[in-house]
Amino acid sequence: MVRLASDQTLYSNQTKAMNHSPHSRTTLLDPTANMASEEIVPFKVDIPKEEFERLKRKLRDTRLPPKEIVPDAGSRYGPTYEWAANLLRVWRDDYDWYPFQAQMNSQPHFHTTLDNVKIHFVHARSPRPDAIPLIMVHGWPGSFYEFSQVWNPLSHPTDASQPAFHVVVPSLPGFAFSDWPPRAGWTLQDTAGLFDKLMKRLGYERYMIQTGDWGHWIGRELGSKYTESCKLVHFNFAPSPLPEGVEYTKREKEVQSRVDDWLENHMGYAVCMRTRPHTIGFGFNDNPMGILTWVGEKYNEAADPEKQKRPYWTDCILTTASLYYFTDCIMPSMLCYYENVRHENFASFAMEEHNRVSVPFGYTSFYWDTEPSSKRAVERTGNLVYYKERNDGGHYAALEDPEGIIEDVRELAAQEWKHS
Repeated sequence: MVRLASDQTLYSNQTKAMNHSPHSRTTLLDPTANMASEEIVPFKVDIPKEEFERLKRKLRDTRLPPKEIVPDAGSRYGPTYEWAANLLRVWRDDYDWYPFQAQMNSQPHFHTTLDNVKIHFVHARSPRPDAIPLIMVHGWPGSFYEFSQVWNPLSHPTDASQPAFHVVVPSLPGFAFSDWPPRAGWTLQDTAGLFDKLMKRLGYERYMIQTGDWGHWIGRELGSKYTESCKLVHFNFAPSPLPEGVEYTKREKEVQSRVDDWLENHMGYAVCMRTRPHTIGFGFNDNPMGILTWVGEKYNEAADPEKQKRPYWTDCILTTASLYYFTDCIMPSMLCYYENVRHENFASFAMEEHNRVSVPFGYTSFYWDTEPSSKRAVERTGNLVYYKERNDGGHYAALEDPEGIIEDVRELAAQEWKHS
């Protein structure tokens, strides 16, 4: 048990021991154990073999519909029949959870309780004394695993001239190993307050945030209202309206056509989750194929088409679906949709004066995202100091283009952190 708030040195020594001892993560602490409010408790992702075997049995017993919904359905009615059948086959016959669990455990995990909400987080501390505290926040249908490709390189850069980071990756309330939201009406703004307290409990009085998807609103809240502690923000998703009367650029036209299509033809999942999360939750909680199609569809629709052709992307989908299944989080994860701003109001919400990011912030516009913005739109919503366009990634930036996210976070930090 480590009390960080009263003894930063003790926590630092504990983390070093966990990083270097061969016995550091061999004991799984009960994640449901009662914890005093100041305690940081080591945790290990450790899914029992019998749970994995049960998943495999359920997959073997899964019966797909006998054929696609109509002849030549293609992708008009949702993902193709072949896509779903192939994912089921790979998950059932070939997929092994445990190499991915080992990857998750490549850095120490912890639990702490803040305002009676237990938060799970990865803490990849850097050995560098000049390392910058960085919190990285996922959205839906993501998880802390989304940052598994970047937390080691960011905390342990191979080039001493590059910025280093103490990387903190929490699970949102309702996701993975964090508690479910404690009450109705719990918003992302409430979560932002918890995460500010988390960083301070870890001894980080000043920090940077990188985020996308629903995490955008956490970053926007921290960068607009917690400016004594949150000093720098990077988004890979930033819905923002273009100025009125401007002529669209070629990229803006292409992007807008996809945004229009997304809002018209791909929002059924959001309407269901923002209205009937119990209905879907009961139907999917112990239903691996239901989770796979519900979660996997978004990895199929919102990522770079070229990246989706790689076996690695199938692994990402199956690992995320497995994590949702093992932690019973498919239902509470939907509360992001139920309790927060609707998609069609994202841009106007970002424009509200009280949501304006007043600290310096950067934005990387990934071409294949669901709603990629441009510089002249995003700069209307705050103190934009860094902008880049990338054409080889989509909504899951840290999984699709980890090198790009690492580069952009480093560049923004090198440019701005010294002034914060």
